[in-house]
Amino acid sequence: MSLTYESTSQFVKTKNWNIHTNQAGEGEAIVLLHGSGPGATGWSNFNKNIPVLADAGYRVIAADMPGWGESDPCPWEKREHYLAVAELLDALEIEKATLIGNSMGGGTTVRFGYEFPERVNKLITMGSSMGAPTLFGPGGLTEGLKILQQGYREPTFDTMKRLVDVMTFDSSFATDELIQGRADMTAAHPEHNKNFIESIGKKAVVELDHKQVQTIQAPALMFHGRDDRVVHFENTLRLVQLIPNARMVLINRCGHWLQIEHADTFNRMVLSFLAE
Repeated sequence: MSLTYESTSQFVKTKNWNIHTNQAGEGEAIVLLHGSGPGATGWSNFNKNIPVLADAGYRVIAADMPGWGESDPCPWEKREHYLAVAELLDALEIEKATLIGNSMGGGTTVRFGYEFPERVNKLITMGSSMGAPTLFGPGGLTEGLKILQQGYREPTFDTMKRLVDVMTFDSSFATDELIQGRADMTAAHPEHNKNFIESIGKKAVVELDHKQVQTIQAPALMFHGRDDRVVHFENTLRLVQLIPNARMVLINRCGHWLQIEHADTFNRMVLSFLAE
């Protein structure tokens, strides 16, 4: 299936937000949720996955969360993305969906799983945080998170190149066009940058209630890159321990953008999981 950003671009007006999406296909709904990096959008995180999932018979909705991409600005104190997802489903008249989230989007996926269990088919995450300190990861910010924050303060080509390098194990696939696209998207939305910078050090990350995580009954498939320098894979080990019907896939020679670096493997395993 040949899809472009322009051919799939749609705005959806929800109760509180104007949310930009990229949509394709028909069938059971899949919502794709991006990470928190500068310039991140549903399309930038999932353009290697959207055509495959849509071609397999699913209705795919890759959303720019409030505060990212072409969606409305969002002050840090209103960053409750799990509620924005619920509003998006309401506006699209979708009762239940499978959620697929990378990094921050993975945290939103897990929280949505216990806040709205009746609206979930399956949950899939990549490189997600468990929302608490780990035993083996760094005590402070990881190398990747430091560069991520710098990207919001200095949205230049050079900074975005460093970001792509730290997000991946092998960044040879990262073209100048991809890097420039992230830089351009970040520079185009100074209001998003300002709101993100103001959120640093505040409780604006996805916070997970681990007692509630244990109540999730939906089947969960949780990916992580062995070489992730942004979120240590121990996070997914802990989430799999907490969620009763969960399995983990740990991929070697893989960084934080698993769905991009190992797109063929990711797409194949996701489709197999969805078909079960």
